[in-house]
Amino acid sequence: MSHKAGFVSIIGYPNVGKSTLMNALIGEKLSIITPKAQTTRHRIMGLFSGEDFQIVYSDTPGILKPHYKLHRAMMSAVYAAIDDADVILLLTEPGNEFTQQEILDKLNHSNLPIVLVINKIDQTSMPLLEKEVQHWQSILEKAVILPVSALHRQNLDQVMKAVIDHLPESPAFYPKDELTDRSQRFFVSEIIREKILLNFSKEIPYSTEVAVEEFKEETSITRITATIYVARETQKGILLGYQGKAIKKLGADARKEIEAFLDVHVFLELRVKVAKDWRQDEKALKRFGYID
Repeated sequence: MSHKAGFVSIIGYPNVGKSTLMNALIGEKLSIITPKAQTTRHRIMGLFSGEDFQIVYSDTPGILKPHYKLHRAMMSAVYAAIDDADVILLLTEPGNEFTQQEILDKLNHSNLPIVLVINKIDQTSMPLLEKEVQHWQSILEKAVILPVSALHRQNLDQVMKAVIDHLPESPAFYPKDELTDRSQRFFVSEIIREKILLNFSKEIPYSTEVAVEEFKEETSITRITATIYVARETQKGILLGYQGKAIKKLGADARKEIEAFLDVHVFLELRVKVAKDWRQDEKALKRFGYID
């Protein structure tokens, strides 16, 4: 029996549902999800294996115009994912005008199979959806166009079939029982960052980074110490809150989800430190894993 395997990169603008789509296709929550833009900062791989195929999905940061060195690093991850891909899943939604001509030109001039996924069809009308399909047919003539609702898992079987159809013949790249190339520490830091995105507003979520300093597995409990870095001293005060109430709530929310993720009791200690203007600091970006 022949075997197929390949790398499938999911790209698109922020808030079109890339992480929701990958999580739904894999059947596990690997990428954090919030209503805020720039939720995904790293390239996260998720593996889905069948008897005769293996799909290595990459959930990439949302396409954006860089304002910081952090943003440039995030866009480098997007371009690297395109270069590595055997299949591109380009995700959009009705009314979301794609203006990144450089990426469209790159896709049109490549030999990569493209599956254009129009998400959130549960929130649009049929005339608008038909107009969207026609629009994309004129831009990416060779793309397979599939309307879906990732949130409601509508038409995801068609996405899976289109991806598998375009995979090259190859042995599996990873053991078939693996789900991701990322460590538990990474996912713990992402869960904490997700809770920051959900608990705080304005500049706070975009000015913070999380590093897991200690991950100690004991017989009956796992002890985790994580540091939340902020760009300015005033942001530290907001994260801590009056009498430490904000950081306590953040810790409680994060610990609950970390326990569900690890399936163990967790003691979570959160610390807050200032790393001045870390989004423009190459040394800090290397330390946080954005630059090799």
